[in-house]
Amino acid sequence: RYLPDFIVETADAKYLCETKRASELDAKEVTAKRDAAVKWSRLASENDAKPWKYLLIPHDQTLPNMTLAGLAAKFEQR
Repeated sequence: RYLPDFIVETADAKYLCETKRASELDAKEVTAKRDAAVKWSRLASENDAKPWKYLLIPHDQTLPNMTLAGLAAKFEQR
């Protein structure tokens, strides 16, 4: 069972947002969750008016001056 840290809906898309410690991004459990979330997002997008996107965000990149658009541009997983 998987629960993302955040789900964010904008006018144009829905985002599954997950933050992880930067040093753990390549861990087997994290990459398995990433792959499953990317697949789920792709399938969910087929049945929704808005596309679903998965963001895997390193903890040290969640800065006060970051926007969702900026995070999506850097950390969307496909």
